[in-house]
Amino acid sequence: MNLISYISNIGIEGSKLIEENIDEQYKALKFLNNHLKGQAFIDAVVKNALISYQLTGTGEQYWWEFANFFSNNPSFENFLKSCKYNKRYINVKLNRLKKIDFSIEGDMLSLKKRLEEALQSEGKTINFAIKMYGYAIRIEYKKFIPYPFEIPIPLDSRILRLTKVLTNQDPIEYWNHIALRSKVPPLHIDSIIWPQLSEDKSILAKYENLGIPTLDFEILEKI
Repeated sequence: MNLISYISNIGIEGSKLIEENIDEQYKALKFLNNHLKGQAFIDAVVKNALISYQLTGTGEQYWWEFANFFSNNPSFENFLKSCKYNKRYINVKLNRLKKIDFSIEGDMLSLKKRLEEALQSEGKTINFAIKMYGYAIRIEYKKFIPYPFEIPIPLDSRILRLTKVLTNQDPIEYWNHIALRSKVPPLHIDSIIWPQLSEDKSILAKYENLGIPTLDFEILEKI
């Protein structure tokens, strides 16, 4: 199985199907949007993404915890005090959120730059925040906007683990190469692959139900 062919065959539309029907993070945000609307919803989603690191559970578990809590009490201070899956560096994370004192809106590349400037940081968490911003505006405005090729794949533990099996190259350069060759932006590649790496067999069954093939990592060709 050739990785580029696999991703290319699924494409952006297939990635959209996976995002909306398999990714539990997207489902959690749809649930939250029944209770929290408009700019408040978008701001909460992106701010939560910016503190989604050093978790003590899976991303799926954490985003459902966030959605359930914020549907009744949209306060990060209250949320982090009682949070099961985000217990580390609470004060650091609350201070980080104070730096985002602007409305979270606009095109994805401009927003990425604003977040980087506000936080004096760049990398995985901000790239992930842009992915979740894409989810949030899709849910709120019911309009699908493909992710830009310029925003790299978020290098969380799942993606890094796979990347080390596939290549010795710099991970960002490797996935940018895959993106250009497959014509699928890195954040959409993340959507295609990330749920499969959860080791949850029920998630793989959902791919099958959608008619989308999953990766056979044992026979996967590197490029």
